[in-house]
Amino acid sequence: MKQDIHPQYRPVVFKDMGSEFAFLTRSTIDSDETIEWEDGNTYPLVKLEVTSDTHPFYTGKQNIMDTTGKVERFRKRFGMMGKKQ
Repeated sequence: MKQDIHPQYRPVVFKDMGSEFAFLTRSTIDSDETIEWEDGNTYPLVKLEVTSDTHPFYTGKQNIMDTTGKVERFRKRFGMMGKKQ
């Protein structure tokens, strides 16, 4: 096998910038920033915009669209255009 062709698999901290939620996991992603973690060690930091802490699907704050009203308005406006009489 060829040596030194695989990326380094190491601990990395991912941080949600919207809620300051952070978690430590292993990854091959590169980062120029570092952060000191709860255990006193310094790890590479990757900043995220959305995680399970802020995503509407996981938080239960989804916006449900009123598609029924939109379909009825469409049918009223364009319903007779395609029919032959």
